[in-house]
Formats: sequence, structure tokens, C-alpha cells
Amino acid sequence: MNCIIVDDEPLARKAIQKLVYQTENLEVIGSFNGADATSDFLAKNAVDLIFLDIQMPGVNGIEFARSIPRNTLVVFTTAFHEFASESYEVDAIDYLIKPVKLERFQKAVEKARTYCKLFHTKHTNSNIENITADYIFVRAERRIFKVHFSDILYIEGLKDYVIIYLESQKVITLMNIKTIHELLPKSFFVRVSKSYIINVGNIDSVDNNTVYIGENEIPIGNIYRDYFFNEFVTRKILNK
Repeated sequence: MNCIIVDDEPLARKAIQKLVYQTENLEVIGSFNGADATSDFLAKNAVDLIFLDIQMPGVNGIEFARSIPRNTLVVFTTAFHEFASESYEVDAIDYLIKPVKLERFQKAVEKARTYCKLFHTKHTNSNIENITADYIFVRAERRIFKVHFSDILYIEGLKDYVIIYLESQKVITLMNIKTIHELLPKSFFVRVSKSYIINVGNIDSVDNNTVYIGENEIPIGNIYRDYFFNEFVTRKILNK
């Protein structure tokens, strides 16, 4: 898998490049200080993954991400936590806080590899096969999986695919997140951002910007926040 690095700070570009060199099967094919030079490169080269800073002069990273080719994946790199929820509204697959640790960096790369495999594999028959009272049948990887609603931790969408996260596995199928959300029971599942649906029964804790399910942190999008808290959180808080 190849990648490019986009950051207006030279030291930040070098730091990411060092992490790339410590990661197997990942190659840097370009390093740029802004959106204009990156756009020119993307017009002539196929890029699998971009490590993209958010706060840059001129066009910022989130604005630029909207123009990136469909099959190019984005991992944001920034020193600021507050952009997390907004980053997932532009289909970023991950969000890394500077200084980026190697273990966290490689976790993001592994996630990117999973998506790259999806984009290079033709799936024409993967979808929701059947829905009953408490489970669904999902077509994925030439098999049909029986998935109980209670076992679903959360669902992540990226472009034309969704990943259903269970306790012991994940099921990847060809379907957009809007479609699967419409099929799921609304009493258990709520969409908290453009990219995520959660099972409210498996929430461990929440704050204003994040839902915590086990070790997973799911960002809450700005346009989904009020509905989530009003319908699923505030009404159930026990007051002393």
C-alpha cells in the first residue's frame, strides 16, 4: 500500500515519514506542504492513503478531503482533539493526535489495509439477506452470517461498505450506512455521525463528543448530537 503525507510543518512530515518506515508494506510516494501541490500529484498518480493535517494555510485538511478521489483513503493528523467528529463527516477512516505513537499509527494503517482490500475486490452480492425479530442474515465473504442485534457493538460505514463490529469478529458487507440504518430497529440502534451507528444497549459511557463501547471510541457528529442525547441519554439519567 502506498501513501503520501500532507502537512505544512516540515518536522511533522518527517515524524510521519519515520512512522511509515517502521511499518511493513507501506511506502511513501510523496510529501507535500499544502493542498495545491497535493491536488496536482493526485491528478497524475493513484494514491491508496493520505496522512493529512487539518490546520494548514489556505485550504484546510477537512475542506481538502472533500475533493480527494473516491478510492483514496484519508487519515487525519492533528494536534487538536476538537476536530475529531468533523473529520468523520468527510469519510476519514481515522484521526491521529500528534505526536503520533507507533502503535496507534500502525492500528490506523491496518484499518486502511482492510478498506483497500475492499476497494480492490468486486463484491456484487453482499447485503442484508433477511431480518427477523432479533437477528439479521448478512451476506459477506461468500457466506451468510447470522447476526443477533444484541451482539452488535456498533456499525461503521465508509462509502459503499459497512463494517458490523461484534464482540469476537467483524462482518464487512457491501451496503451504505443509510440503508442498513433504515433496516435496523430504532429502539436499539441510533446513528451518531455520518459514519457510525451504535447499539445503545452496549454503551459503557458517553461524554459530549464521544461514545465509549469497551475500548472503542465513537465520535458524535454535531448534527446528530441533540437527537442522541435527548432520545437515548438524558431521559434515562438517574438523578439523586
